[in-house]
Amino acid sequence: MKFGIDIGHNSPPDTGARGIRVEDILTVEVGNKVIEKLKTLGHEVIPCRPDRPSSSVRDSLSQRVNKANANRVELFVSIHFNAFNGQANGTEVFAGSETSRRMAKPVLDEIVKLGFFNRGVKSGSHLFVIRNTNMPAILVECCFLDSQKDMNLFNSEAMASAIVKGLTGKVPTTQVPPVPDEEQNVDTTTLRLQKALNRLKITDKNGKPLVEDNALGAITSSAVENFQKIVGIAISGVANTATWNAINLILAKRIIRPNHAGGTVVRYLQYRVGVEADGIYGPQTETAIKRFQQQNGLVADGIVGPNSWQKLIG
Repeated sequence: MKFGIDIGHNSPPDTGARGIRVEDILTVEVGNKVIEKLKTLGHEVIPCRPDRPSSSVRDSLSQRVNKANANRVELFVSIHFNAFNGQANGTEVFAGSETSRRMAKPVLDEIVKLGFFNRGVKSGSHLFVIRNTNMPAILVECCFLDSQKDMNLFNSEAMASAIVKGLTGKVPTTQVPPVPDEEQNVDTTTLRLQKALNRLKITDKNGKPLVEDNALGAITSSAVENFQKIVGIAISGVANTATWNAINLILAKRIIRPNHAGGTVVRYLQYRVGVEADGIYGPQTETAIKRFQQQNGLVADGIVGPNSWQKLIG
């Protein structure tokens, strides 16, 4: 089946609600997991996100609808989170046609199994994305991000699995193995140094990848110097503790968001996307990362998560 998955908001001035958590972050967390799970099950997925900056909320919504319609998806699913007064809680799914309602009900039922209050399947005829799509469409309000009760229950992995099971009747049986956390890796051998620098796309003084020969010579030292310069630590050509800490921190592949992190990892990301390496994730860096994501077929949200890291360093 061909799904159109709309990760709500995340396209200023179209931004989401704020409460205990932030909707723009939550929709990305859940939406990306839904997309990957559907793909793992063999479905075709069209991410229905704006390809260009939005001039207005209406423009943001129009871009999502146009992408779904142009790709003739079979079901459009928009993912959102609710907010009201800190007391309201639960999950609800909006639908248009009777066909949409039939598709919405299993999604609602699966989310309710996680412990959320059942607010029902409701008419979405007033919602732009439901009213203007040419196919059955549903909008999932996963839960209330300003409700402590809901936030205590919320888990993005479980929520994504519930949505996918509601849509398809099943979830992937084989999970992607967790990425080992490299930050505490104590292997400081020359061979690992060479492999790590090659993985990070750091070249030697001649602009070439390192030969992984476990020999610590002038060529490897020149690549170490290049790396030290990029991440902003003292340049010595020696793989000292600060150098290994920086390498391991980058290889740990932490999730990096705009205006959320700085320093070593951001400097490395700036090097990879071709902007000035100042260690500050500002607008210029965000634009460059979104361009990188778009060029690599990723959701262009500016958030460097597992899929972006996969493209960057494997």
